[in-house]
Amino acid sequence: MRAFWTAVVLAFVSLLSVGAATAEERWQTLPEPAAMPAPAETGYAKVNGIDMYYAVYGSGDPVLLIHGGLGHADIWASQVAEFAKTHKVIVADSRGHGRSSRTTDPFGYELMASDYLALLDHLKVDKTAIVGWSDGGIIGLDIAMKHPERLTRLYAQAANVTTDGVDPGVETNKTFGAYIERSGQDYAKMSKTPDQYEAFVGQISEMWKTQPNWTKEQLATITVPTAIVLGDHDEAVTRKHTEYMASVIPGAELIILPNASHFAMLQAPDEYNKSVLEFIDRK
Repeated sequence: MRAFWTAVVLAFVSLLSVGAATAEERWQTLPEPAAMPAPAETGYAKVNGIDMYYAVYGSGDPVLLIHGGLGHADIWASQVAEFAKTHKVIVADSRGHGRSSRTTDPFGYELMASDYLALLDHLKVDKTAIVGWSDGGIIGLDIAMKHPERLTRLYAQAANVTTDGVDPGVETNKTFGAYIERSGQDYAKMSKTPDQYEAFVGQISEMWKTQPNWTKEQLATITVPTAIVLGDHDEAVTRKHTEYMASVIPGAELIILPNASHFAMLQAPDEYNKSVLEFIDRK
């Protein structure tokens, strides 16, 4: 019996050792965002029946940062601090996310894209670069297809263009689970409806079941200079799907961020910022 329990304990210690080793891998971490800098302007824009929170930083050629599903604008703190040195940086909370309100209208990427276009109108910004992460990248692609005149460049990280681009393993991924939990905590602190996180998740989940669902012919109409970007350990979007996107969008640049996952902007902010600026500032 002693030999049996010794084997069990040794096996458990071995698992802990593996866990300790893998815990050191950058792509498995979920760092807290840095503190947001002080904005030059902030407020709520009334767009499409919602109050949309936004903030503006710095000056120069504009860049709009669009966060991913369940997130909020403050996840971009490290990017805002760097980009605002040379750019007018705009961030916002997508409808229902963070500090922005939502309606009973079904969520859809085209609707969310129209929210951001209305925000740009509110801010009197005719044309901007977009850096979109996950759902934000999908919103950016929608704008690139339907309103290319509003964009200078699109840096789309961890986006998908059909639902089968999502890795099914994301449902049990520990890092992604931690992100969902943190998002719920942030929602309770930020939202004007702090007790409605589950209802909000249920509402946006209906969109995720069927959207996006673009054909290669639709994607082939994109004329905006586009970077299709993925962390080499992304938990949510497959590498195969990302490579497909880059192959069907005319002139798209494929960028693979090393030792990073879906949350590259938090895990490797300096490398992420360098990658973005090299692309959006390219002449």
